[in-house]
Amino acid sequence: MANSSLNETLRETAATNRFQIATLIESLLRSVEFLTVDIECEEARVGVRDLSDPAYSVLARSLTVRRENIRATIASLEMSIKETRKAA
Repeated sequence: MANSSLNETLRETAATNRFQIATLIESLLRSVEFLTVDIECEEARVGVRDLSDPAYSVLARSLTVRRENIRATIASLEMSIKETRKAA
């Protein structure tokens, strides 16, 4: 009887965690969209869109790195959700 209750609690906790991670991913995806718009605006303002150009904006370069780091975080979180579903 106690085992059944424990298993149910663990399943509920895992489901809650997956929901929280999914919510975080949605928020991070919105951040990626905002960063993309900011990068495009900065590139248009400076008039340089080529990352290899020495005149490329430092701000746009920094935002690009931030966006790529967030994308890597999203990929890691998505992998975490897949792993918890397999374990359930």
